[in-house]
Amino acid sequence: MIWIVGILLWLSLLGILHSYLFYPLLMRWLAKGKQPNQLVYSGEDEWPGVSIIMSAYNEERVIRQKIESLLQLDYPPGKLDLYIGSDCSADQTNAIVAAYAAEHPHLHFFPFTQRRGKPGVINQLTDTAIENKGGGLEHIFIITDASVLMDPHCLRALVRHFKNPEIDIVDAHMIHIGMKEEGISRAEDEYISTEVWLKHREGLVWGKMIGPFGGCYALRSSRFSKVPSTFLVDDFYITMKVFEQGGKAINDLEATCREPVSHEIGEEFRRKARISAGNFQNLFTFPHLWWPPTQPLGFAFFSHKVLRWLGPFFLIIILAGSALLALKGNLFYTLVFSVMAGSLILLPLLDVLLNALGLNLLPLRGARYFVIMNLALLQGFINFIKGIRSNVWEPTKRNHPSKP
Repeated sequence: MIWIVGILLWLSLLGILHSYLFYPLLMRWLAKGKQPNQLVYSGEDEWPGVSIIMSAYNEERVIRQKIESLLQLDYPPGKLDLYIGSDCSADQTNAIVAAYAAEHPHLHFFPFTQRRGKPGVINQLTDTAIENKGGGLEHIFIITDASVLMDPHCLRALVRHFKNPEIDIVDAHMIHIGMKEEGISRAEDEYISTEVWLKHREGLVWGKMIGPFGGCYALRSSRFSKVPSTFLVDDFYITMKVFEQGGKAINDLEATCREPVSHEIGEEFRRKARISAGNFQNLFTFPHLWWPPTQPLGFAFFSHKVLRWLGPFFLIIILAGSALLALKGNLFYTLVFSVMAGSLILLPLLDVLLNALGLNLLPLRGARYFVIMNLALLQGFINFIKGIRSNVWEPTKRNHPSKP
């Protein structure tokens, strides 16, 4: 019995280290010197038609700035249409978007009167866009969120890759703004920044970036798959369906866009718990894509996502296993338990105390953020086990910087 506990403990530790350390280092090494195979559109007429797809719910704080950023995108005239669906917004979102639609014929507005969730809105808008422009290889969707501001060059940077017929998804480079010292926004920004680079390198090495960030990415319309009504993480589901069809997905660091980062711990926990429940939906929907992890896609999916999603269970096994072995008088496992308990309990508590005193140390905030992220993963698993009956959710509160 004791040796089984020891094996499970070390396998759990290996799983965490591989996902957070060994796999990112491997990707950094394998991607060194690699460049994307960039084919080039030779003239303005060659660029494909683009439909920007966006679901909005009670976004009156950001919707004007978002639409203005979309109207300023650099793209050949006559090839860009905007499709905005309001998911039964109860604030001024509908009035704001309707006013823009009245002035810009290429902005198509759909004020839905019953809530259906972001995936339901996207499903409806993509149907309409395909009816208008067709669903062939030369029609590109840009799926974006109201909180994400695309830089003017972002659209061309995303779409240029579709000259290559093997590319079906291109993710943007998300840059966070509005960080604050006292919250978790800087820890979240550090995590997302490492994820951006990891996904970029996966695209260079495998051609299989394991899921876009969802706030802004490009998709060949012929590869779009309708998202089931109860699925919570639509962008990951869409990407996995592309991989089932043999397509490739990459990230472009030059396709920059900006999003205010979350600051409040409670808000971030709620968001990550929802995403976690959606992650487990995808985990059990696409087991054939990650097991066995012997091919590039399976290895990347398993290393980057599956092991990370199982992180809370690994941590529980390490804590419980080391405690049990320590009680047997093993000094080494006593040390292991002390280090783990200190890292997962004492360091976050110390951060809470120092934060109350006005002191903010990024390493301590990172430890607290890691614990919160794994607790949210665990809560998401519990929600998944209970059953997901709706994908309707409330927008996350973010740090929107004041306008100059």
